[in-house]
Amino acid sequence: MTFETLRKLMIVGAAIGALSMAACKPAENSTEATNAAASEANATSEANSATAGANTASEEANSAATSANSAAASAAATAPASNSTTTTTTTSSSN
Repeated sequence: MTFETLRKLMIVGAAIGALSMAACKPAENSTEATNAAASEANATSEANSATAGANTASEEANSAATSANSAAASAAATAPASNSTTTTTTTSSSN
């Protein structure tokens, strides 16, 4: 997991936490309710952005893995076959 992906997941977690806190705490007046709604909308937007970034990072990781697998298969297919023979010679001397 890259630093960027971890960062985005932490932003998503913070946004979810902010939404949970805002949902559990009743607003005391209309100004607070408006501010809470704006904060929730902003947190949701950031969470959506972070999710999109995490999805992009995941797609890039999958693409890199596919490329690595393709390169490994290609290398295996084009490598010369190993065809070695071992010969053992035993000599004896008589006195």
